[in-house]
Amino acid sequence: MKPQSRTVGWAFSLLVATVLAATAPTTAFAQAKEVITFAAVTFSEAGRGDRLKAWIDKFNKSQNAIEVQPVALPFASFAKTIFTQMGGGAGPDLVRFDQIDFYAAVAANRVLQLDEIINDRDYKFTAPDRYMKVGGKRYGTPFEISNYVLLYNPTLVKDRKAPANFDEFLATAKAASGNGVYGFAYRATMAEAPGFWQDLCNFVYGFGGRWSDEQGNLTLNSPKVIEGVIAYKKMYDAGVTPKGTDAATYRRMFWEGKLAMEIDNGGVAGIFNQQAPDLPLAAAPSPFPTRAQGLVLAPFTVNANTKHKTAAFTFYKWVLQPENQKQLQDLLGASNVATVVQRSPEDLAKRPWLKVYDEQTPNSIPQLVQGQELKTPEILQIVLEHVLKVLQGGADPKTTMDDAQKQAQARVARK
Repeated sequence: MKPQSRTVGWAFSLLVATVLAATAPTTAFAQAKEVITFAAVTFSEAGRGDRLKAWIDKFNKSQNAIEVQPVALPFASFAKTIFTQMGGGAGPDLVRFDQIDFYAAVAANRVLQLDEIINDRDYKFTAPDRYMKVGGKRYGTPFEISNYVLLYNPTLVKDRKAPANFDEFLATAKAASGNGVYGFAYRATMAEAPGFWQDLCNFVYGFGGRWSDEQGNLTLNSPKVIEGVIAYKKMYDAGVTPKGTDAATYRRMFWEGKLAMEIDNGGVAGIFNQQAPDLPLAAAPSPFPTRAQGLVLAPFTVNANTKHKTAAFTFYKWVLQPENQKQLQDLLGASNVATVVQRSPEDLAKRPWLKVYDEQTPNSIPQLVQGQELKTPEILQIVLEHVLKVLQGGADPKTTMDDAQKQAQARVARK
């Protein structure tokens, strides 16, 4: 063969090899990752959303075969969107629910049981994990736990100390009120019914009341519930709250130094610290007879429709590893996670109120009617309408809650 022919032949052979390499299945050189999706309201939040995506990217970089793609949905449309997708046999592989939606998903068989992959003995779960089991079966683990405690501005309260009991609470709120400052704020209008319910739960739970017994029977007119309603009324009548003000407004008033105290969740404390880092911010257990308070609990679940069960379980177990739990808790702020995680001394020195929130976890209770979770929206509507009669109309608390009990029982009895 002439030299020119050899050169052409070599070039042709190289071209063929290149084409073959380009058109060969990619699995011969780099295995494509199996993609699973994870939907959460948190991904749409400013600040925390980006940090959570970076945390997930840590998992993705550690894997050769799996990639988790975050799906950000706004709170207002999250549940409707997810349930519509699930009802059609689709939806994200992994879902962070709010707790009331979690119970609805379990009842509709939309999420998988997790007993086959989660052995309780392998983890030191936080106390609210018990609410992740329905009928003795596990359907999720806590992704985020946000407790309620008393937040206060030491410069606005007497002796710079938090009140230790309810009588001191009232007195401190009265002493702090005046000159454009309010002593305390909470919600007491139907325009903010969900928040009104949360705040009322804290008073009722704090006084030892519960909306139902262990069998799910309603106890809306029990003596302890009535004590909580009476305490709510006393604060309402004390002239220390900005009546009619919504939560967004009075929370802004707090970081502007115009509100001395409020009972709020850890997410709010984090916002205060971020919006006004120089604001004196302190926390203490809520000043009620018992330590019980409300709980914002976000369960982490696996969609029953998933076509990527093994991959979803792989990520699920990665989330529960100690190092990843610590990083998740750090990025969430004042919230806790599924397992017990100790804060670093540096974090506690910078934000000592974190310790108060963490210590509240064993005493927190979901703001749902236990045993009647799916009926909670209907029951809370009845309760709030009757509590407003006590607050605004001066109705007798016992008589009013007796009537609420009868109406709610009739509603629950309907199928």
